Amino acid sequence: MISTSKITEIFFIIDEFCKEFEKAKAGHILECDNGLKRRNRSFKLCDSEVMTILVLFHYGQFRNLKHFYLNYVVKHMKNEFPETVSYNRFVELQKKAAVPMGVFLKTCCLGSCTGVSFIDSTPLRACHIKREKQNKVFKGAATKGQCSLGWFFGFKLHLIINDRGEILDFMFTQANVDDREPLKNENFHKRIFGKLFGDKGYLGKDLFEQIFVDGVHLVTKIRKNMKNSLMLLHDKIMLKKRAIIETVNDQLKNICQIEHTRHRSFDNFITNLLSGLIAYSFFPKKPSLNIEIIENRLFA
Repeated sequence: MISTSKITEIFFIIDEFCKEFEKAKAGHILECDNGLKRRNRSFKLCDSEVMTILVLFHYGQFRNLKHFYLNYVVKHMKNEFPETVSYNRFVELQKKAAVPMGVFLKTCCLGSCTGVSFIDSTPLRACHIKREKQNKVFKGAATKGQCSLGWFFGFKLHLIINDRGEILDFMFTQANVDDREPLKNENFHKRIFGKLFGDKGYLGKDLFEQIFVDGVHLVTKIRKNMKNSLMLLHDKIMLKKRAIIETVNDQLKNICQIEHTRHRSFDNFITNLLSGLIAYSFFPKKPSLNIEIIENRLFA
């Protein structure tokens, strides 16, 4: 499992953020003075502890949060978390930690653009496509969509990464949203500059012109029924290296477990997704490309 030094490092970073977040939040809370007394008891597990436990779950080899919390955290992590609560209470506290978790992910866990970026979307299945009408947890939220593997019922996660495998930005949408729609939102690509490599699903003259004005050069392959166009050899090579983002998606699903069909509420689905992305940012080794070697071979 994870070493004590790594646990301490993760908790320290999250706790420092939570302290600053609470200070910033205190000045924006609306007080409701109706003459009633309000309890202001502190929780046994603070937000930073809850967030750390969720990140550690996605960081390890466990496949069930309840099993991880009851059989590992409660029994074997007494020194790190001396005041644990029941699992039902922990589920309630993780909903409370969803907002600071999202802010922490956006402000502290994203990488920096290097001028070479990759974009892709991956399905997040809520259940098997044959049981879409029986699913009650995501009724009215999840939709039916199509990917390269066929039809699915759930949501989509849109990712932009750099050549070092770091997540630059992400967006969460319903399954029936076109892959090109998030790129039309300036907030999704405002951290990106240089060349952005994607698959054929991002083809579109209007989209290319729109983000080119913002300093992003979208590079994709062409369809068979389209006229051939000249492309730099460097761009052709980088398009073949686009599999790096497929590897990132694979790690997010199979190691960080951002996709499973055991959710019992939409809130827990969101916290599971956010904590999985945070856990990935703490990985010491990520899929990456050595741009210098590629360029040396290209111009040799």
